[in-house]
Amino acid sequence: MSRYKDANCRICRREGMKLFLKGDRCFSEKCAVDRRGVPPGQHGTVSRRKPTEYGIRLREKQKTRKTYGIGEKQFRNYFEKASRTQGETGTGLLQLLETRLDNIVYRLGLAASRKAARQLVLHRHILVNNRILNIPSYVTRIGDVIQVKESSRQLDCIHSSLSAASQRPAVPWLDLDKTTLAGNLLELPDRENIPTPVQEQLIIELYSK
Repeated sequence: MSRYKDANCRICRREGMKLFLKGDRCFSEKCAVDRRGVPPGQHGTVSRRKPTEYGIRLREKQKTRKTYGIGEKQFRNYFEKASRTQGETGTGLLQLLETRLDNIVYRLGLAASRKAARQLVLHRHILVNNRILNIPSYVTRIGDVIQVKESSRQLDCIHSSLSAASQRPAVPWLDLDKTTLAGNLLELPDRENIPTPVQEQLIIELYSK
């Protein structure tokens, strides 16, 4: 699978908004969107043509995919799975993305960004129901207990992230015990409780063509 290896701040500048890909840096004065609020590249300051309807839908899909850090094929698979489930396809898609293990670790405040959360999972620092699970794409279920392995609870990156987590939107569908660094998935999030600025209807329209 291809991997994006360029600067993450270029993604936010391309979308014209903060996607919070760099953790604490996104809340500081160093944020590239605040400092240089134009698209990347030598023509970033040049007025561009009005985007087409297809272009608007494509950008919304790309923004969502980059926010959660997943590839095109995997994102399409999530969409097809969501379209086969009961309920609204857009909400189902976001629920699948939000209940990925790496996203849960990020939402609990155990990592500064989704990329950092993915590293914690891959490096076997995270337990799910008392078993080590190093698959970032694992979709958690209601009642699952996600916690930091006991030998990893003193990692500075985890505690610094917890200290800064108060700046993030609240997620009432998760619960964290800061003493044991163990969290629970209480329920699937409703659309209004998913703090991701996404117009999922545009994604549905794109894939429906």
